[in-house]
Amino acid sequence: MKRADRLYALIDILKDGRLHRAQDMAARLGVSMRTIYRDMDTLAASGIPVEGERGLGYTARAAITLPPLNLTESELEALHIGLAVVGSSMEGELHAAAETLSAKIDAVLPEDSRAPPKSFGFAVYPFADAAQGFRHLAPLRTAIRARQKLRLTLSDGHRIDTRPLKLDYWGRVWTCVVWNETADAFETLRLDRIDSVAILPGLFVDEPGKRLQDYDASGTVSRR
Repeated sequence: MKRADRLYALIDILKDGRLHRAQDMAARLGVSMRTIYRDMDTLAASGIPVEGERGLGYTARAAITLPPLNLTESELEALHIGLAVVGSSMEGELHAAAETLSAKIDAVLPEDSRAPPKSFGFAVYPFADAAQGFRHLAPLRTAIRARQKLRLTLSDGHRIDTRPLKLDYWGRVWTCVVWNETADAFETLRLDRIDSVAILPGLFVDEPGKRLQDYDASGTVSRR
């Protein structure tokens, strides 16, 4: 498994909010505990809200509050997208402004002395390329709300017909939960691995076994 894929797999494990021991994650992913420790440091440095320490276990928190404002998840997403896009695509004054705004947000984010300094809106390897998936956010959101079937072309050339069910935002990582009609199974897709999105004729309705609540109850899902 490539390192980037392993880091995404670790995020999937951690985001259930439970405490996970390094030795259990290492066994699950087929790597050493030392590798897990290094991966946890990388996730924290990239802005993933990882909490924990060696010997006890790790988890991830989802809520972030900026005093005196209480941000909704959508507002935080919008703030991050704006900073990430400007920071990765602009030069000169706008890039510098994105960096200073990022620093100001860092200054009011909740502190954790155990975590290394983070830079909100600017991801480190291996998530630096995640911004290329931003262009798919709008059509995916629209399709989820309208229950519109989509044909997705992935970066490996595969085309799959899907029912998009949920967009997940976790730190710098964007994924979409879909019912893959081609494989007849749930799948979690990284947005940066989607090359194109095409609307298919017809809407979908909830069917037992293919609904978001069925995904939540399944516990296992294909990821790429």
